[in-house]
Amino acid sequence: MIKVGTFFADESGATAIEYGLIASLVSIVGIIAFTALGDTVLTAFTDISEDFCVAIGGTFSLTADGADSCT
Repeated sequence: MIKVGTFFADESGATAIEYGLIASLVSIVGIIAFTALGDTVLTAFTDISEDFCVAIGGTFSLTADGADSCT
């Protein structure tokens, strides 16, 4: 029979819980960082695409699916 005091004194699962909390915090920070940088990366690639399009003599207009953006 297990005593109640022994049950509460047992810390064998504490490390696993701590690692789980750390992993979840790292995931949350990663998601926030990627969300914040998403528009910046999209803008950078759009600017590069526009520069290439203008360099070959085309006109650039970003479409929803990206098809035929350089005409």
